[in-house]
Amino acid sequence: MMRVALGQFAVAPDWETNQRQCLDLIARAREGGAELLVLPEGILAQDINNPELLPQTAQPLDGPFMEGLRKASQGIAVAGCVNVPDGNGRFYNTQFVLRDEAFIATYRKLHLYDAFSMKESQRTSPGMELPPVVQIGDMKVGLMTCYDVRFPELARHLALAGAEVLLLPAAWVRGPGKERHWEIMSVARALENTCYVVAVGECGARNTGFSMVVDPLGVVTLALGEAPALGFATLDRERIAHARQVLPVLENRRFAAPVLASLKN
Repeated sequence: MMRVALGQFAVAPDWETNQRQCLDLIARAREGGAELLVLPEGILAQDINNPELLPQTAQPLDGPFMEGLRKASQGIAVAGCVNVPDGNGRFYNTQFVLRDEAFIATYRKLHLYDAFSMKESQRTSPGMELPPVVQIGDMKVGLMTCYDVRFPELARHLALAGAEVLLLPAAWVRGPGKERHWEIMSVARALENTCYVVAVGECGARNTGFSMVVDPLGVVTLALGEAPALGFATLDRERIAHARQVLPVLENRRFAAPVLASLKN
């Protein structure tokens, strides 16, 4: 068993406000008995009317924003995404996992959101390494970020690498049918890989919120709404074992593991 917390909130334009919000969610998640708190994508700073704010406010992982979160992670794992300078005036959309005041994993987002009239690649540099699978409590956890969910080969790679849980911090943009896309693909990635998916969305003026936990048989066991919220769910390794017994898709597949070693520029 692992108790997880999902902390969705509206990201403000200044990092100090967002840090206070994150520290409050960490404290409440720990008090609620969570082993892991998952936060949204882009929690450092956001202003939908000023896209240049993102590169302007990017901080290194040893900067003041992450230092505050790192020091607060005693006794709990914390995951989320921040913008980290790439050294060339752009930034990496970087997922982190902290535990006991240390980084246990980082991942630079592979798939940039150049879709639905938006172009994340204008200011963001793509990652060039596959995300890791890390141990948190009794569970093996794989990392994905937002638009990554539309690329099933990445989730399959993580499942074949041993992941039992897929973390999915996001800032999912509203639009016709977009909330349905978010739900369908989160459920599909869970069901086709018999993994839990913990999907946490930013809930600002532009984004949907609607964080959720999907179990390995595609059942949504927790769903939050559009407003800031902290939700809790329990992930059960027996549920994973049952799903993989009755629906052995990982064993029954006829294709070899997807070849992802050579990433496109």
